[in-house]
Amino acid sequence: MNHLEQLALTAEDLGCKVSRKEPMSRHTTFKIGGPADLFITVSSRAEIQKLYRAAAELKVPLMPIGNGSNMLVSDNGIRGAVVALDGEFREIRQNPDGTVSCGAGASLAGVCVFAREHSLTGLEFAWGIPGAAGGAAFMNAGAYNQEMKSVLLSCTHVTKEGKIGTLSGEALQLGYRRSAYTDNGYTILELRLDLKPGDQDEISAEMDDLYSRRKSKQPLELPSAGSVFKRPEGRFAGTLIEACGLKGRTVGGAMVSPKHAGFIVNTGGATCRDVTELIKIIQDTVYQQTKVSLECEVKTIGG
Repeated sequence: MNHLEQLALTAEDLGCKVSRKEPMSRHTTFKIGGPADLFITVSSRAEIQKLYRAAAELKVPLMPIGNGSNMLVSDNGIRGAVVALDGEFREIRQNPDGTVSCGAGASLAGVCVFAREHSLTGLEFAWGIPGAAGGAAFMNAGAYNQEMKSVLLSCTHVTKEGKIGTLSGEALQLGYRRSAYTDNGYTILELRLDLKPGDQDEISAEMDDLYSRRKSKQPLELPSAGSVFKRPEGRFAGTLIEACGLKGRTVGGAMVSPKHAGFIVNTGGATCRDVTELIKIIQDTVYQQTKVSLECEVKTIGG
């Protein structure tokens, strides 16, 4: 029995749901990606600790996934196991001290709704950002000149060896589209957020306004991974791409969105290769015409 199958059987013994050769196109907002060797869904800290310990012993690589946004999975899929967070990792609660804790698998939209329902302000900017709370913390997601850094107090995580730990404050190393977790290889399990009491009607109005602006400017009607490039200092990636005449440019089923040039959309049947080739065309063209280097913020995974 190979190590992958040993891990699959261990996961099943723990009560985890296990799928073999699972198409990642089913689990990414881009609707792109070949099969993962294993796709394991965990529901508790006890399960994930034991799973990570077993994977470390068997030397099987693990890759956590949230809502599958901001990622481009190889057409060849992912070797090892993808870990999806369910059960307690989707729970959201208000703590006695007024802070909010949410599982890393909870949708960011769900956390925003929870905050609104409890008249808590500070997270309105995140309404409409696709993805899970853990992914938002991982990349310090932001919009409209605000970011997770303004509300994130701490993250509880599990190490590759199955040990539970916490990072808080400056140790989170939150910067533009990055955190300590982009480098340390740990998996975020829970976030603690510092939200303030507010007026529910004002919170709703702000969320509605920001979502309307997002909907009018972004191609939400087609699969994408969100904004493709990091913002160059003092410039806007979408504006540069549009100025270079690349709106509507296609490679296979991948297209630079005619609605917002900072997005690449899947018009149907796009492959990872299509998207990768289109990204290179954009980067080369923008550099040739403007001397600005665009850095991709969508993570390419697998191979």
